[in-house]
Amino acid sequence: MDTTAATVEATTDWLVRLSALVDSVNSYVWGLPLILMVLFTGILVTSFLRFEHLFHLKRAFYYMVRTEKGAEATGEVSAFGALCTALSATIGTGSIVGVATAIGMGGPGALFWMMVAAFFGMGTKYAEGLLAVKYRTVDRGGKVLGGPFYYIEKGLGPKWKPLAVMFAIFGTLAALLGIGTITQIHGITSAVQRFFDPAFSAADASTGVHLFGTTYPLCVVVAGAIVTIATAAVLIGGLQRIATVSTFVVPFMAVMYIVMCLFIILGNFANILWAIQTIVRSAFNPMAATGGAIGSIFIAMQMGIARGIFATEAGLGSAPIAAAAARTNEPARQGLVCMMGTFFTIIICLMTGVTIVLAETWRPELGLAGANITIEAFAKGLAFMPNANYVAKLFIMISLGFFAFTTILGWDYYAERCLEYLVGKKKGIIMAYRFLYIVVVAIGPYLTVSVVWGLADVFNGLMAFPNLVALVLLSPVVWRTTKEFLAKCRERERWVVYE
Repeated sequence: MDTTAATVEATTDWLVRLSALVDSVNSYVWGLPLILMVLFTGILVTSFLRFEHLFHLKRAFYYMVRTEKGAEATGEVSAFGALCTALSATIGTGSIVGVATAIGMGGPGALFWMMVAAFFGMGTKYAEGLLAVKYRTVDRGGKVLGGPFYYIEKGLGPKWKPLAVMFAIFGTLAALLGIGTITQIHGITSAVQRFFDPAFSAADASTGVHLFGTTYPLCVVVAGAIVTIATAAVLIGGLQRIATVSTFVVPFMAVMYIVMCLFIILGNFANILWAIQTIVRSAFNPMAATGGAIGSIFIAMQMGIARGIFATEAGLGSAPIAAAAARTNEPARQGLVCMMGTFFTIIICLMTGVTIVLAETWRPELGLAGANITIEAFAKGLAFMPNANYVAKLFIMISLGFFAFTTILGWDYYAERCLEYLVGKKKGIIMAYRFLYIVVVAIGPYLTVSVVWGLADVFNGLMAFPNLVALVLLSPVVWRTTKEFLAKCRERERWVVYE
């Protein structure tokens, strides 16, 4: 008995020390230097572009839904398919839970700084999409491989290849060890349990499923199995199937979520101006705007910018991997489409944030955190309906479920492209990784998620460094390519009827 207790204590102590180490490394990786570097890159790229990309939102919308004409256009999927694949890995827990976390810790002002980070992130995403197409490779079979690893190696020169290899390694690990697997499946199963069996306790559970020495709610086991089977069914089909599923699920769920948020916001129309004033005032004077409930401007800025980066993934280098597969020969064209991913993420984050501010569920005295802040905000906004709390939990469960599922799919695609850059077209290794990815999804609901979240954040941050270096150094290339593209458009006189 004493031996067992000592073993448990030693295991717990090891996990605590590992968690502390991961948290320490994470605080350095995602500290002020990286946050400032991402923001600086966005400002630099936007300045180089002279805000030109923002003046062509109408053109970007058109290119998003219209495939480039001409049989000579290379690529594997449509521009819209590439965008939805990228969005599938972006819109998710960051847009729902991340926004709530930022406001809960930094006050309403954090939403303002999220929007600032996302605004400049549009320039970053534009540059990433442009460079991904400009420096991608296409084999004889028409298969495309591109992303930061190629625009680092080909754009900056072979001597920079170690930086490209670093990006690919960190991308592969980030997907497998957290951001694409365990954290997402945990988000789904936690939402399912919160809805179907919130009172479950493993200590006194008379019902449930006994696995890995612990008892889990039946709903968690069933949900985990369903997601795993669905993931395997989609991933076996490769990029085409991922893009097909994402093209249907992402727009449908995004529109549903935005409509629900608008329904709640418009139902509180009289308080919208107050909410906007609170957000802006809290961004520059949190204590005055929140009655002393939240600390300094720095905390609001740090939480808002960091979560803005996390939600949009602008600068991390993940989205250009999907953008490279778009069927186009115009790098700037796909840059505009890629930029729309950040634009749509801004809208969803803004809708979530305003809903939370209107309901005031972010206040520390309520003791809410993460998804519970959003759920309570929806419940308050729908208070006029019978069973408002039930409806809110159901809607958040469905939203998180679909968004997290598509994130699982998107990050597998990113990881496989990173792995292919490292090992070449060795199908055996790629398939083995895909199988391992599905296995990790299957066991994800039963793993401790705190350390995994930390590892995922660390690898995500490490991915960003090589990508940001390349974006800064290749900013002049982005501007020259943009000028050439816009000059070509003017010459064709197709400003109203686009090609």
